[in-house]
Amino acid sequence: MTPEHPEHPRHRLGLGQGTALFTGAVLGPGVLALPHLAAAAAGPASILAWAGLLALSVPVALTFAALGARFPDGGGVATFAARAFGPRVSAAVGWWFYAAVPLGVLAGALIGGEYVAAALGLGRYGAAAIAFALLAGGFAANHHGLRLSGGIQLVLVGGLAVLLVTAITAAAPHADPGNFTPFAPHGALGVADAAGVLFFAFAGWEAASHLSAEFADPRRMLPKATALTLAIVGTLYLALAVTVTGVLGDRAATSPVPLALLMEAGIGPAARAATAAAALVLSFVAINTYIAGGSRLGAAMARDGSLPARFATVRRSLLLLAALTAALWAATLPFGLGLDALMRATAACLAAVTVVGVAAAVRLLPRPAVARTATAFTAAVLLSCGAYLLIPLAVGGAAMVVRRRQPIG
Repeated sequence: MTPEHPEHPRHRLGLGQGTALFTGAVLGPGVLALPHLAAAAAGPASILAWAGLLALSVPVALTFAALGARFPDGGGVATFAARAFGPRVSAAVGWWFYAAVPLGVLAGALIGGEYVAAALGLGRYGAAAIAFALLAGGFAANHHGLRLSGGIQLVLVGGLAVLLVTAITAAAPHADPGNFTPFAPHGALGVADAAGVLFFAFAGWEAASHLSAEFADPRRMLPKATALTLAIVGTLYLALAVTVTGVLGDRAATSPVPLALLMEAGIGPAARAATAAAALVLSFVAINTYIAGGSRLGAAMARDGSLPARFATVRRSLLLLAALTAALWAATLPFGLGLDALMRATAACLAAVTVVGVAAAVRLLPRPAVARTATAFTAAVLLSCGAYLLIPLAVGGAAMVVRRRQPIG
């Protein structure tokens, strides 16, 4: 997901503000749970998946920066897809984004619910109830037009970065080299499986294209902001992955609240409650932002013929998202739909968006060598999503059917 546009359209982003927004687009509350999910899939070798996806992010991020610098526009990947492949593919991209909203907001709510439930000694049902309260609050806030300012959101993203740095530095002295063996208990397939869910943490590079028109000098500042974001996010992710493995060992694969355990190891039991409170706030901020963006995306898609016309208002699009999210939440308990499945489904949709975006760059950029590399790497990550590929395939097929019924201008 991408951050909303700055509140004052006449104000142009500088390098510092642009870097902060890009970092906020990539670094979200999903990182509070992903070390556990990756460790469960690959053990200590999940570090290889983190490092591999970071390497993948370099050509992907540079490709989106080049697209944004050459075609500064707020439409992002959907605009590039329309230029390169036509309105039907663009419609599929929009549907993938829209489908990722209920999946992503429920995943974010469950992350907050898991941390609070762990701190208070509540069980699975308690976590689900907290998740429901977070979702209800996010949809109610958007229904009444209450939206957090971009400044507040950037402060909270900074708070997440501080939380990660604190957890890493406090816990790192407690690392045990023995926790890195056996290094790859599930082999190469485990690493690929971990990459499929970890793409959730690396989605957001397309923010460069959405925010490109807001920069004072896109051609000069976009590449610099992208490079700084890569350095910040890469350092935090790799340090977190190594620390979680070294300090927690087998517990990294079994506990849904790895950051709370790191804080407890480094500072003491009192830190666990503080971490839960921070996770709750960060989850709500992400939920509020995703819902706000998703409801507006749905209204725009309905206006342009990619969704039924009845959803061409923000309020009706919001109600549709609420209904889809409520149905997903209701499936979490009786059908065992957990955080891992939700994040993998979201990652599959966002990986599909990214593949189309970088593939469009191959057609649109005069020197597409980096875009070709990005397309090949991202397609490999998309394949690592396995059976979850059926979700973007089904969603994309439905989008094309709906769009085919509309006149193409």
